[in-house]
Amino acid sequence: MWILFTLLAAFMQAWRNAFQKQLSVDVNVLGVTLARFIYASPLAALYLWLLYSSPDAVIPAFHDNFVFYVVAASLMQILATALMVVLFKQKNYAIGVGLAKSEAIFAAVLGVLFFSSALTPLGWLGVLLGSIAVFLLSGLTSIKTISWSTVLIGGASGLAFALTSLWVREASLALGLPFPYGAAWVLLFVISLQTLILLCYLALRDAQTLNALWSKPKLTLLTSVSSCIGSLGWFTAMSLETVPLVKTLGQVEVLFTLMISAWFLNEKLKKQHYLGLGLIVVAAMLVMWA
Repeated sequence: MWILFTLLAAFMQAWRNAFQKQLSVDVNVLGVTLARFIYASPLAALYLWLLYSSPDAVIPAFHDNFVFYVVAASLMQILATALMVVLFKQKNYAIGVGLAKSEAIFAAVLGVLFFSSALTPLGWLGVLLGSIAVFLLSGLTSIKTISWSTVLIGGASGLAFALTSLWVREASLALGLPFPYGAAWVLLFVISLQTLILLCYLALRDAQTLNALWSKPKLTLLTSVSSCIGSLGWFTAMSLETVPLVKTLGQVEVLFTLMISAWFLNEKLKKQHYLGLGLIVVAAMLVMWA
């Protein structure tokens, strides 16, 4: 089940990134970040309402640990998304996503060190191959041509996404609910808090960004819908399986990203991108077997 939800998340996230890439042409970083959340809260509430149409559903108790994890994950995902948008402006679409996918590496290391996430040797091999694939997809052909600002932004985005994922999993587990109720509650709280924070900030400090966002209703809606469905997949998968395995399998997102980049955004790809793509497929197979 976690594999199916991860594949759903990867597919929808690839489209969300493509829509954000287009939106970033006319809207600034915070506006594009808000587009990810602004219409997602009603969808998350609808999903939770549908789940609770069952008479056996239990309302959880929300304690301090849950609140901390939700707030921490919400703020970290805002930062991660903003860094991703900045990254889009420095490299082409496929390369930007490839760098940000370093989150699987950070999730593996941080998960084992601080979050009691155990990985088998096969799982570590999958993470290692996925890391090599990220390097190939970064578009670096020589150390002399490396853009350190892009690498740092991509690494920071990956680290922020990894922390977001780890805290989301902890929040789901803290509720102690059966599948899929815990993930649904976390999804609603995280998205709602993120929307409130960004809306209040932009309304007070940058109303022009909100106007620019309203002028792109179709792209904004597509971004929010694809983001909500993608987050639903990620949050549910991470409530069922450890974050390193979910995020390594989630690198199949690059499969979809490369197709969107080449066919939807008309961006050219290099041979090393296809090699990286092949390694991601192998890494995905290894973590599923692990």
